[in-house]
Amino acid sequence: MESMDLPPHVLANREYWDATAANWVAPGERSWAQDKPSWGVFQVDVPVLPEDVAGLDVIELGCGTGYVSAWLARRGARPVGIDNSAAQLATARRLQAEHGIEFPLLHGNAEQVPYPDASFDLAVSEYGAAIWCDPYVWIPEAARLLRPGGRLIFLCNSVASILCAPDDEAEPSTERMVRPQRGLHRLAWPEGSVEFHLGHGDMIRLLHDSGFQLENLTEIFAPEDAGDSPFNYAPAAWARQWPVEEVWTARRI
Repeated sequence: MESMDLPPHVLANREYWDATAANWVAPGERSWAQDKPSWGVFQVDVPVLPEDVAGLDVIELGCGTGYVSAWLARRGARPVGIDNSAAQLATARRLQAEHGIEFPLLHGNAEQVPYPDASFDLAVSEYGAAIWCDPYVWIPEAARLLRPGGRLIFLCNSVASILCAPDDEAEPSTERMVRPQRGLHRLAWPEGSVEFHLGHGDMIRLLHDSGFQLENLTEIFAPEDAGDSPFNYAPAAWARQWPVEEVWTARRI
């Protein structure tokens, strides 16, 4: 897709992620080197992926440096990664070569994936499309891409963390809400990126309307022994009291 055809938020996020991709090289290298997945800002061990993914066709929506797809490939899945940032994908391709793991990597918009209907058994996003794409577009797109019975699994910021996160990313989350939940959808941050978040009721309705049956919602807290994360919006003391992230699992009807 030509840049002139992309929605404004996709273009803004492409510029942001290409400019900041160097910050994610070292975390990507560490995650590629892991044999066992760990998740989120506190790298917790929670059951996100299905126990058996061997033989599954998987699309990772917003794959970044590609480590989730690498974890899946090591377990016998056939992943495809799509990401908005050419710079992120350059890191992913280098790490593919270094680790001897190959799978297709597409530079594009996860709201419009160039694959036919019913091409995949599993769609997954750790952040990625889960926060950087419009849910009213990318979730129906995930439904289109999945075969009947296929699963959608995505990890994103919790609603609580978004309601309590200040606009200034240098400031920690507060113990009070700084924005309303009513109408929660598009958030344009001062550094130029654009995120999307929905309240739980709106997300459940969207999943249902898109042809999904909700199977599970797992809220992630900081472990009791966790130190502060590298992200100011997720101080450990706050995240031990309120969930900092949540994992949604839904099945395509």
